Amino acid sequence: MLTNQASFKRDGVQDYVTVRATAIIMTVFSLYMAWFFLSTETVTYEIWRGLFSSLGMKVFTFAALVSVMLHIRIGFWQVLTDYVKSTGLRAVVQFFINLVAFVYVAVGLFVLWGL
Repeated sequence: MLTNQASFKRDGVQDYVTVRATAIIMTVFSLYMAWFFLSTETVTYEIWRGLFSSLGMKVFTFAALVSVMLHIRIGFWQVLTDYVKSTGLRAVVQFFINLVAFVYVAVGLFVLWGL
């Protein structure tokens, strides 16, 4: 069976894998941050800045932000298609949710790399 990989159509398996993968990334990031706060006696500006000064932490944080965005987009799409029957209302709500998720990542990008 041939499929078009450039298609923008939703695929249930792709959504399932994406949601699970993003959940793993967010969980690992949350556990790492919890470990950081539990293992650091006093969190000062210098320590906080030192944590986020490394390229690895910036990439890890950006991956977590993108994971949150993808998780939100797929999760809300699934919920809205189940509970909001009006196509127009669903499209408007999805647009604003996607906009907020994108702005969340954009602001995180500016904060992380100071663009």
